Amino acid sequence: MDGAGRRTARHLLRPALPAAALALAGCEGRQSALDAAGVSAQEILATSWILFIGGAAIFLMVMALALYAAFVRPERFPGRRAWVIGGGILFPVVTLTALQIHEFALARRLATLAPETAFVVEVTGLMWWWDVRYLVPGQEPLRAANEIVLPAGRPVELRVASADVIHSFWVPSLAGKIDMIPGHVNRLPVVAQRPGLYRGQCAEYCGAQHALMAFDVRVLPADEFDAWMAAQRRPVPEPPTPELARGRDAFFALGCQSCHAVRGTEADGLAGPDLSRIGARASLAAGTLPTRVESIAAWIAGAQHIKPENRMPSFDVTDSETLHAMAAWLESLK
Repeated sequence: MDGAGRRTARHLLRPALPAAALALAGCEGRQSALDAAGVSAQEILATSWILFIGGAAIFLMVMALALYAAFVRPERFPGRRAWVIGGGILFPVVTLTALQIHEFALARRLATLAPETAFVVEVTGLMWWWDVRYLVPGQEPLRAANEIVLPAGRPVELRVASADVIHSFWVPSLAGKIDMIPGHVNRLPVVAQRPGLYRGQCAEYCGAQHALMAFDVRVLPADEFDAWMAAQRRPVPEPPTPELARGRDAFFALGCQSCHAVRGTEADGLAGPDLSRIGARASLAAGTLPTRVESIAAWIAGAQHIKPENRMPSFDVTDSETLHAMAAWLESLK
């Protein structure tokens, strides 16, 4: 290639390099099937690469043969019937049958529960949030919402169901997706291998706010998970400042305890998410907003504006100081 050709090639490749970098960056992150951090996700990723590479190889081979047939004289293309039978019938049948057997075996492995699991996590999908219960043998069930915490390296069984319409539970970095069907419990074994924060979402259209129905999965080292579990069972502490005490009192004055629960207080509502440790969660309202004092206050005052048709009414009758105090108290629950 001469100098002009090299300059032209560089000119054509220059705008493509940032696009390629962005495309590769999209393969990473806390919600990517290409960034496998669980046993099931790794098996799914390996099968995906087999299908992708195999499909690309078949495509290139077929296109090469098509070009050869198009540009070579007929007398130099012997065995035309054998090519049709072998390449058009036998090869696809054998290849697709082998892939189908592999996928059946993979699906069976992904659905097989471990003989002994560390504990069970019940996840119930609602319009539009996630109710979570940890069922540990010998202990009282522990309730949470919109976030699941798992120990790294320990097999856990997820039992998923729906309280209203069909939802779909999917954490691409940890496992495959599974439907959540009203009146039916599906089981999904999960072994998270790498600590970190991963994002999941509802993968089945379930109504107007389907796009705002996400959740976080926090994977902790095994010893940190045990400490976390013990801390979750403790009642929330008394507010250390007058402002936080005012916020707690406003929470009960507005009747929030009729829908929400806060461990260690008289709030024991079941209609809405458990708020016992809401300040430690990465997001609130099922992944809609980051967990900060300002966003909690905005959600309390304008839940129907931020996420229309959800079951949380907007409490826009409270003065700004009381609203800020209540949001600060909730954010302090960690």
